[in-house]
Amino acid sequence: MDLYRKVRLACAEGMSQREAARRFGISRDSVKKMMSYSEPPGYRRKAPIKRPKLDGFTAIIDAWLAADRSVPRKQRHTAKRVFDRLREEHGFTGGYTIIKDYMREHERRTREMFVPLAHPAGHAQADFGEALAVIGGVEQKARFFVLDLPHSDACYVRAYPAATAEAWMDGHVHAFAFFGGVPQSVLYDNDRCLVSKILPDGTRKRATLFSGLLSHYLYRDRYGRPGKGNDKGAVEGLVGYSRRNFMVPIPHFAAWDEFNAYLEACCRKRQADILRGHRETIGERLARDLAAMRPLPSAPFQACHQADGQVSSQSLVRYDSNDYSVPVAYGHQEVWVRGYVWEVVIGCRGEVIARHPRCYGREDIVFDPLHYLPLIEQKINALDQAAPLQGWELPDAFATLRRLMEARMNKQGRREYVQVLRLLEVFELADLHAAVKQALQLGAIGFDAVKHLALCRVERRPPRLDLDVYPYLPKAKVETTSPKAYMRLLSQEDAA
Repeated sequence: MDLYRKVRLACAEGMSQREAARRFGISRDSVKKMMSYSEPPGYRRKAPIKRPKLDGFTAIIDAWLAADRSVPRKQRHTAKRVFDRLREEHGFTGGYTIIKDYMREHERRTREMFVPLAHPAGHAQADFGEALAVIGGVEQKARFFVLDLPHSDACYVRAYPAATAEAWMDGHVHAFAFFGGVPQSVLYDNDRCLVSKILPDGTRKRATLFSGLLSHYLYRDRYGRPGKGNDKGAVEGLVGYSRRNFMVPIPHFAAWDEFNAYLEACCRKRQADILRGHRETIGERLARDLAAMRPLPSAPFQACHQADGQVSSQSLVRYDSNDYSVPVAYGHQEVWVRGYVWEVVIGCRGEVIARHPRCYGREDIVFDPLHYLPLIEQKINALDQAAPLQGWELPDAFATLRRLMEARMNKQGRREYVQVLRLLEVFELADLHAAVKQALQLGAIGFDAVKHLALCRVERRPPRLDLDVYPYLPKAKVETTSPKAYMRLLSQEDAA
């Protein structure tokens, strides 16, 4: 640029272009160009590149690339594959470079363009993402729900073990409660948890549970084109932002509730940020979103999937490929099941008969040992092999109580031990454990004694046990040997 300035200044002061070319050591064409442009114009192509060896094959290449749009991205033509096919199938004699340059130019011509969008207040976008997390010491893949308000860029993020329909609904319930209002509309992709079918005219047939959510909160649902994530680019970008900023390094939490409390705190903290292109914080712009949103209904939506089932001969009910136990008294009866994100509730007629933590495995069995104790009491020989009792961690005092009961009454002692366990149907484990330890200390080894001690503990009154009846276990009394005993034996032999 300095040489450019000197040449132009010399010519402006009267120096000829021939003299300038000789003095500065450049060609007269360069001097002429310098006088034509105030700044270096750079290289400018005046005519398109000519590729005579490729001209007869461009239509073939274009047809191949057009057909590639309907196949998976990883199985589309590369420049190397096009070059090989042209040589083998069409006798192409040109080089690989012109093929590569043509395909790069073709990709640039066909690349999609986008329209900048304006986002009015009161509207939202929603999506799911995934990231690794360590929950309860176990590394697993967490699916996190994200609801974004594009006008203010405010967000809500909540993590789940799986992106089920119940998780979608539960995410909406918590997001609406977090913002304190309901958006006028929410933009989605065509997730099967929301859309069961896309009809030929482009309308969506909504999933049953999602229709219930829309009817409860009364907002409009909108959808992007299938496979076009850019239709809801705001929330797509927020999914990546949440993963990079809220979940790096890999989060470690004891439970999902702690993880979600952390994510909610991150969303609140982000409202103090000022993003590029704005002069207001996210929280200040959020006020306009909230003013345009609808009020919350009086009660939140019940985010659960409802189904019917029947209790099997093993007192199990199947839901979502897993089996959950119910009390044996309801065997072979019709029941209803409500599947929430975190638990499965089973009922018979108008009564709830079982609650279990939700299992996200496949073909697993979730037992509650208390459901089977009445049956085990009748079939006492199944006590040690009963699958529902395997892995049931009870305090050591219970094992001691069983051992003493069996030593006293054998089989009847096992049955009485099961009766003690059935007290967990009405007493808390802590109260029953204290009663068992107190019974062992008193030597009152029996079901009625344990029950009496547990009742006294709950009612906060002193026990009234007749200790002349207890302990049931006989105690051996060992006396010192006396010489008179042997003399008695000798006298008996003489008499004989």
